[in-house]
Amino acid sequence: MNGVRTRKQAKEAEELKATANGNGNGKVDYSHPNTEVSENIFLFYPNIIGYSRIILAVASLYYMPLHPRTCSILYSVSCLLDVMDGVAARHFHQSTRFGAVLDMVTDRCTTACLLVFLSSAWPRWALLFQGLISLDLASHYVHMYATLAMAGSGQSHKNVDESRSKLLHLYYTNKIVLFVFCALNELFFIAVYLLSFSSPILSPSLLQPIPNSPGSSAQPGNPSHPAPSTLFASPYSAGALELARANKMDSFWPWVIAGVSFPIMAGKQILNVIQLVKASKWLAEGDIEMRRAQGLPRERK
Repeated sequence: MNGVRTRKQAKEAEELKATANGNGNGKVDYSHPNTEVSENIFLFYPNIIGYSRIILAVASLYYMPLHPRTCSILYSVSCLLDVMDGVAARHFHQSTRFGAVLDMVTDRCTTACLLVFLSSAWPRWALLFQGLISLDLASHYVHMYATLAMAGSGQSHKNVDESRSKLLHLYYTNKIVLFVFCALNELFFIAVYLLSFSSPILSPSLLQPIPNSPGSSAQPGNPSHPAPSTLFASPYSAGALELARANKMDSFWPWVIAGVSFPIMAGKQILNVIQLVKASKWLAEGDIEMRRAQGLPRERK
């Protein structure tokens, strides 16, 4: 009797197991492997946020020449979404290498585009802005390449060992420090952008009083100001756009923002230099190890 009951219980357990696996014929079918869930990395929530950042950045570039408030709002929202994509990636478990690259490339491109505009808006400082673009791109490219070459493809560029640089380790691992430096760095450049609409004192000689013309001035709003069409052959020339930007908004708050954010911006550039130097040394160490493995340099006979 116990044997019958045992066989009956075993049969019921087998039928229950077969039913749980979606097979109702009393037999477990192991011929079909488990179907893998197909995922579209490009449609992950963090990456969709990244695409939104690109759209907002392009829209801000469209309004950049003559609409400072609209441009600043669009650009700022695009930068703030940089925080949201990271939150979404952790919340939905959708952290990907494509998303990390998309995030970094978007950051580099948006900042570079703004600095290109500042180079034309402040021609006296164009060399400085061009240098900042080059430093930013070179620093992050060499750092990313060094991470991939020396630490492996699965290593994030934000995982900086403390033994290599305590400052870079703090910068990349502390979310508050990273946010403050990135946010105030962009805020400084936005403030300088707004000053191009509000500071004729710093403008080139285009806005200086016309010599030997008493009562006449090239300052916008002056009754004796000549029509722009008589000054510039093209309304889209650099001079015409500068004249259209001059005195368009008050300069008080842009100066305050620039003054507050300048130390952090300068610190961010120092970190870029450190990152470039450390990554270059890391690559050089790898080259030395590779040459030693190849028996180089060989002794000359």
